[in-house]
Amino acid sequence: MIFPKACCSFLWIYLVTEACFSVLTCYANQASTLVVDASESSGRPIPDTLFGIFFEEINHAGAGGLWAELVNNRGFEAGGTKDSSNIAPWTRVGKEQAIFLQTELSSCFEQNKVALKMDVLCDNCDGVGVSNPGFWGMNIVEGKKYKVVFFVKSNGPLQMTVSFRETKGGRILASSNIIASASEVSKWKRMETILQADASSSYSSLYLTTTKKGVIWLDQVSAMPVDTYKGHGFRSDLVNMLLDLKPAFLRFPGGCFVEGETLKNAFRWKASVGPLEQRPGHFNDVWGYWTDDGFGYFEGLQLAEDIGAKPLWVFNNGISHTDEIDTKDIAPFVQEALDGIEFAIGAATSKWGSLRASMGHREPFDLNYVGVGNEDCAKKNYQGNYLAFYKAIKAAYPKMQIISNCDASSIPLNHPADMYDYHTYPKESQTMFSNAGVFDKTPRNGPKAFVSEYALTGEQAKYGTLLGAVSEAGFLIGLERNSDHVMMASYAPLFVNANDRQWNPDAIVFNSHEVYGTPSYWVQFMFRESNGATLLKSQFQTPHPDSVAASAMLWKNSQDQKTYFKIKVANVGKSPINVKISLKGIESSNVAKATKTVLTSANAFDENSFAYPKKIVPKRNPLKSASTEINDILAPVSLTVFDLLKINV
Repeated sequence: MIFPKACCSFLWIYLVTEACFSVLTCYANQASTLVVDASESSGRPIPDTLFGIFFEEINHAGAGGLWAELVNNRGFEAGGTKDSSNIAPWTRVGKEQAIFLQTELSSCFEQNKVALKMDVLCDNCDGVGVSNPGFWGMNIVEGKKYKVVFFVKSNGPLQMTVSFRETKGGRILASSNIIASASEVSKWKRMETILQADASSSYSSLYLTTTKKGVIWLDQVSAMPVDTYKGHGFRSDLVNMLLDLKPAFLRFPGGCFVEGETLKNAFRWKASVGPLEQRPGHFNDVWGYWTDDGFGYFEGLQLAEDIGAKPLWVFNNGISHTDEIDTKDIAPFVQEALDGIEFAIGAATSKWGSLRASMGHREPFDLNYVGVGNEDCAKKNYQGNYLAFYKAIKAAYPKMQIISNCDASSIPLNHPADMYDYHTYPKESQTMFSNAGVFDKTPRNGPKAFVSEYALTGEQAKYGTLLGAVSEAGFLIGLERNSDHVMMASYAPLFVNANDRQWNPDAIVFNSHEVYGTPSYWVQFMFRESNGATLLKSQFQTPHPDSVAASAMLWKNSQDQKTYFKIKVANVGKSPINVKISLKGIESSNVAKATKTVLTSANAFDENSFAYPKKIVPKRNPLKSASTEINDILAPVSLTVFDLLKINV
């Protein structure tokens, strides 16, 4: 039988509709049921430290990212001391016959002796000198102000122009003239100027040029926006992304960055504090780039304070990826750690506390947690070194919480610790989801767990897929359930500059002028109220135990001071799920203002991007009515959160 075209369309709609109803009916007959004991007395508190963040200098997260310094290789140190022509990414402005550039060990700073010598061979010529493109282009915004600081000396009077110009085409965006007599610059002199942009460009460079013949030496050239977060040097848009997560703690500065590929290039805190121009910087040999250490130990402590998080400092324990210090020789490293703690929490009159005070922070920071190394448990000298650190720190600072690298989720530690570090980077979403039960059978006596690094990686995660994020949500629900043992957890890595993807995926993606959160970021956003909440007793029965997980809690909104029920359900499966939720122990009159927030997309492998930064974000809508009984269909590969206002009648 042949149907007319219109009839075909009607028949197709009818058949599809019938099929959809059949599918929904099928899932309704196999409902997942969550029964929650809604009486607050039945619950237990979730640690107020449970979910935080982990910052590592990877993917240019700090240099060229969170640290708002625009100049790349500000001190000309990145090329080393053997090749006087290597000043990358600085480049010559003007023809080769007009100016000759080379580095010399003539700086006024003892810890970073390299300076740039410019022999200007022409007089009254077009401006010649050097330019710096920053980190894949400086973002200069019309109307904004930028502070440029540099150190200079000259063999004669100085006439220089400092400007921001578009990298392509050379359009001048902001400009200032620096003039000084020969006597003023016969020795090294600090110069400072404020540039206000007359136009915008996200791909700009800093120029320092002159038209006068002579010899000029430059060193420690810095350019920063005036409006950094709280004036502390952090890029405001990136800090705002952190603030939205309400992190309980900040683990820093690594990670492998702390270890180094070799100990020679490991992060050492004493070289990262004090005036910025006096910091020697170092080659981040694990992730393959130079860092001026503008984001140093002090800045990590300051950032934690600025975002309301507790700092958790990880220090090197005498072990890198390729070499180790024997325990018999570890004493200098132990003393360095003790000095670092004194820097953070010592009195302003103490040796290292006074250095902190001189940097503008007289009061101690709130440092209560330290990690002894990173992923070093299997190394030959780790346990011997660890015990040396543990004993010395506990003797000097008995209340300091010390974290071991050794995993005790299945085998008890053979050494003392307050917490142990647990990392997981599975490549299968099902494995990530199933890891929710990894602490179910861990003995509750002994040290607590710190899940300091977790993420789905590999092909299913790509640059940050919905599937990866929802599998992580299932894992986090398991951490909530085991939060009598798990004290802290953080995703890794936190940041990636899209121009230097050393590791994928990451929570926050940025370039010089844009930023977006991956789906994994938004999962963390949806868990941000868990810290300090009350985990409610619940029973979850589901025909899909390998793909659906749920939790229930009470939390207090700090803005309106009201208490809410929050129920999370993660569905990592390919099919919709019918879920029935029952709040027992209260009446329907005890709940109001119910909302449903969903993180999902049309395809499990969808990602956010600069072109579509909000393709996958939580979408919140009110429920038709607030009740102690909720019956809902959950989308495939989704995280759904129900919030209900609790009313005390």
